[in-house]
Amino acid sequence: MKIGFNRPRGRFRRCMAAFVAITAVGVLSGCGIGGNDAAAVTYEDAKSSGKIKVGFANEAPWSFLGADGQLTGYAPTVARAVLKRLGINEIEGVVTDFDGLIDGVRAKNYAFVAAGMFINPKRCESSAFAVPDYQVGSAFLVPEGNPRNITRFEDITREGVRIATLGGAVENGYAESAGVPGQLIEPMAKQDDILRAVRNGDVYGAAMLDVTAAWLVKANPDAKLAVGPSFRFGTRPDVGTFNFRIGDDEFRADFNRELRALHESGEWLELAKPFGLTAANEPDPAATAEQYCTA
Repeated sequence: MKIGFNRPRGRFRRCMAAFVAITAVGVLSGCGIGGNDAAAVTYEDAKSSGKIKVGFANEAPWSFLGADGQLTGYAPTVARAVLKRLGINEIEGVVTDFDGLIDGVRAKNYAFVAAGMFINPKRCESSAFAVPDYQVGSAFLVPEGNPRNITRFEDITREGVRIATLGGAVENGYAESAGVPGQLIEPMAKQDDILRAVRNGDVYGAAMLDVTAAWLVKANPDAKLAVGPSFRFGTRPDVGTFNFRIGDDEFRADFNRELRALHESGEWLELAKPFGLTAANEPDPAATAEQYCTA
């Protein structure tokens, strides 16, 4: 599904993004509609109204608009369960290009980000992350049979093929660290752009999360695509979670408390299963955001 939005800039674009992605019936925040019923962009206001805005990037299965126009996916589903425990029962989604999500939360276009974003030191400079919520590996989305045998970033250089990535995603840094020439990497703004480019042969394949690649193959059986073997680029698994504005300490602490409770009770796994995550995606309960922010 094509969502034709760029990063919201200015009041008009913020309103239009909220209109398309809205999940709380009849609520448009900051657009002159809804008055006191508008969804909040701060925790304090959300606790009073029971409604909150969340930024997402329309990337299945992490957070995306379903066929009914409702915000769905792994991250919004888990976020709803956490927020319900905090007395916040309605979510309004604001679709944003992935590489603009942190800028959007800093600008108070929404209260936090639910997009399955990895924790890394660069992002920690301008964003505050919740506790690690999941762990995954990377993989390549490739044509069936993978005729060029692309299974690692080093293979891209060997074969001289062009590979798509999501703009702002960690795979861009992985490719650079592996010495892949810049002209062989094609960052794209949206997931459906990547799928189309691989399917049409505009690029050979795409580097992305293994869960994402598996979801795309399953959801597009006629595309004749396959998922390469999952791999880990560093010495430890990548972990992702929700992220907040720096300084929103009360919100993050309360969110962390209830997110941990979901994992400890086993409810997290039941929420995650429909989106392709399994017990193997449970992070080490001892892992912290600070560990991933400083290493």
